Amino acid sequence: MEERNLGPSGLRVSKVGLGCNNFGGRLDLEASRKVIHKALDAGITLFDTADMYGNRGGSETIIGEVLGARRKDIVLATKFGWEMDDAGRMKGASRRYIISAVEASLKRLKTDWIDLYQYHKVDPLTPIDETLATLDDLVHQGKVRYIGCSNMPAWQVAKSQEISRARGLASFISCQDEYSLVVRNVVEPQLAAAMTHYGLGLLPFFPLASGLLTGKYARNRMPADGRLSQAQRWADKYLSESNWTKVEKLEAFARARGHSLLELAFSWLASKAPVTSVI
Repeated sequence: MEERNLGPSGLRVSKVGLGCNNFGGRLDLEASRKVIHKALDAGITLFDTADMYGNRGGSETIIGEVLGARRKDIVLATKFGWEMDDAGRMKGASRRYIISAVEASLKRLKTDWIDLYQYHKVDPLTPIDETLATLDDLVHQGKVRYIGCSNMPAWQVAKSQEISRARGLASFISCQDEYSLVVRNVVEPQLAAAMTHYGLGLLPFFPLASGLLTGKYARNRMPADGRLSQAQRWADKYLSESNWTKVEKLEAFARARGHSLLELAFSWLASKAPVTSVI
């Protein structure tokens, strides 16, 4: 598997990463174990999860259970910020919460360090200076090696990088946002411009639009075991008339060049700067 540097750092990650959001949810322990071992066998080294994946903690728990001694062979990325309780108290990006969140993730993952710790959701109640200073402390403590952000608007990415530079703090090396052939407006043009300016890597999530770009879906063909067939919220998001039209045109374009829709979707992403890895 080809590897790339993640953003401006020396952190090397596989060209294709494994998104672990289904572990502990749609996939139980044994099914997740098969996926993890298959990914390791394929040379995938980037595993991306979050504390809230798998019904709040399930994904991290499964990864910690399955990896064992193979932990040292991967780049482990997780995230914090989304609600971890029904009362809405365990969330955000304050110093108090981040310190408790990282300890909980380390315990579930059965590891002493997180390679990439990502700010998952902007907390409007906490100054970004406080968040960045806390993440910098975690880097100096060795609990976190690198930091990244997700779902952050371009202006706040720029502000965060300037604060980190001015104060000599650890800075984000990557952004994780939705990006695919059918969803381009999240990244283009402002966020992509900001990432290029600061040399940040992009970890695109939903690169296949929840399966719409795999080629297994069509207007008259909806496999029963597919995510878009089983999860109404994703069907509502992606199965629009405009997206069907896009997919049909993309399939025709790919077929004319001897490729599948899936191959086209991945090759397009791999060619886009500043994409560093696809998850």
